[in-house]
Amino acid sequence: MARRETGQRGRGSGRPNPVDIHVGTKVRERRTLLGLSQEKLGEALGLTFQQVQKYERGTNRVSASRLYDLCHVLDTDMNYFFEDLPEEVASQAPNKAGGLPDSAQQDNGKDDPLNKRETLELVRAYYRIQDPELRRRLFEMTKALGSLKDKNGN
Repeated sequence: MARRETGQRGRGSGRPNPVDIHVGTKVRERRTLLGLSQEKLGEALGLTFQQVQKYERGTNRVSASRLYDLCHVLDTDMNYFFEDLPEEVASQAPNKAGGLPDSAQQDNGKDDPLNKRETLELVRAYYRIQDPELRRRLFEMTKALGSLKDKNGN
């Protein structure tokens, strides 16, 4: 029996595929925005929190039926999990992976501020502000502060 060829990343390589990592990151992002713990998400899906962790890390792939369940529990549609999928990551999908050189590998957005817990908590807190005028003023103030130069002129 012939052994099936695999790309540098994916099944058989011992490393998660970047597409699975991206989907897992989106699961964690949405779960955090909704204020759910891994335990609560796991309960809603009939899973342990360890299984949720594996999905969020991309260690375990999310099946189509599980993705459907996630959409329901996380109140989103399937497109959400693939939004902002960088072309470099999409090109490493299992059907496209074919021995990409090391230079094509990336950090999968680890330094992206949108992937930081602080950002997610800030967004959640912002949307808990009920008064639209207060929320608008906070938004404008934050934009103004963000455009100020620091003490070093940067």
